[in-house]
Amino acid sequence: MSEYIVEMKQITKSFPGVLALDHVDFSVKPGEVMALLGENGAGKSTLVKVLSGVHTRDAGEIRLFGREHKGDITPVQARELGIAIIHQELNMCSHLSVAENIFLGREICRAGLLSKREMNNRATKILDKLKIDIHPETIVGDLAISKQQMVEIAKALSTDAKILIMDEPTSALTNNEIKELFTIIHSLRSEGRSIIYISHRLDELQHIVDRVTIMRDGKFVLCDKFENLTMENIISNMVGREIKDKFPRVKCPAGKKILSVRNLNAGRMVRDVSFDLYEGEIVGIAGLMGAGRTEMTRALFGVDPKESGEIYLDGREIKIRKPFDAINNGIVLAPEDRKKDGLCTGLSVRDNIALPNLDILCNRLSVVNRKKETQMVNEAAKRFRIKMPHSDVSAASLSGGNQQKVVVAKWLARNSRIVIFDEPTRGIDVAAKVEIYNLMNELKQQGIGVLFTSSEMPEILGISDRILVMCDGRITGVLKTEEATQNKILEYATSFENKLGSEQSA
Repeated sequence: MSEYIVEMKQITKSFPGVLALDHVDFSVKPGEVMALLGENGAGKSTLVKVLSGVHTRDAGEIRLFGREHKGDITPVQARELGIAIIHQELNMCSHLSVAENIFLGREICRAGLLSKREMNNRATKILDKLKIDIHPETIVGDLAISKQQMVEIAKALSTDAKILIMDEPTSALTNNEIKELFTIIHSLRSEGRSIIYISHRLDELQHIVDRVTIMRDGKFVLCDKFENLTMENIISNMVGREIKDKFPRVKCPAGKKILSVRNLNAGRMVRDVSFDLYEGEIVGIAGLMGAGRTEMTRALFGVDPKESGEIYLDGREIKIRKPFDAINNGIVLAPEDRKKDGLCTGLSVRDNIALPNLDILCNRLSVVNRKKETQMVNEAAKRFRIKMPHSDVSAASLSGGNQQKVVVAKWLARNSRIVIFDEPTRGIDVAAKVEIYNLMNELKQQGIGVLFTSSEMPEILGISDRILVMCDGRITGVLKTEEATQNKILEYATSFENKLGSEQSA
């Protein structure tokens, strides 16, 4: 009998204009955690979608549990075979309860009627086993993204999966939730379950991974034990070159004060927030999950209504009641959830870039100047190195990193004064992160003010000129990068009493 629970040999998969998988080999042993690594667009997600029945392969051989599977695998067959996948982009029905989501498509019935009681009882047992403190009757849409991610994990395990695929499972989790997830992974491994772990957070690997498979440009690069590899080996094999500076920093003098926020209040998560932003400055916003960072960016952009407070641009008070007001004043936002809030995934890349810029592209008769549109899209694609066969390809077909680039590109096609990035590198690879950092530096050199939130402490410390720390909806600390340390940031991030006044946050 084969020592592998999964064997994929010479797997090939093409999409229109793209060879996504080029004769890829991949294998996993029983009770093993296999890290599947590569840049965005390397083919990782396509490979596991072939394994889980989402995509059919064009060529190649698949053996599961030592037996060759000759036909195409369907999602139902994959589930029956014991394969479950937790996608990076959550697939939850927000209007249904936790239990209803866990058993979606496998509802429990008694005498022909839906048995919610039985579903709740079984969901409770699964959640308790995983030590997930969520009530089964809670509506999923009322949960934070991090909790929804844990429900996805519970849903996958409810099928008694023998092969569990985790695609960026920690991207929306807090540090404590990540530790809980690692405990769950160790428990599953001890039960003989196999886990395919996809992540761009390479520092996580040391805690859970047995072996590493690396892909690049749709091809297999290497497979080895994690203990035999250094982080530099992994990164250079992922990107095909050595990345010497993970956090490129550009020094340039800050210009005049461009933005002033005074006593901003919005809901219960933004309380008396005051700060200043200068031209040519990158300000990082740090804080633990639930500190109010995202809520603050949404209030500044007009997505969420503000209850009180003033916003000044170049010394002049501006009224932002909706995103249109912010855009007209040169304030733009690249949101945390790029698929839900940043892109129209059913439209092409061309349409996504052109849509918020129709006021620039249309003539007096409201007819789009196609030549001007093509020029804008081509310049954006070149500037941001967006990997795509052509600009008319669906935005949904791009990798996560390239989708993020489209979100940023559409705003920077116009003359924006202030760019707000909310978790700009969430779910993207090392090389794509460096490109985003270089973009921030480029904006900084152009005199544009940059605000960005991040859950990754090294990122905040590595890119920011100043750091605002939030806790309980308030700014509790302001640090210059030279004086900032992880301990200082954490001290302010857990401080509910130290509330700085606006004169200190300038």
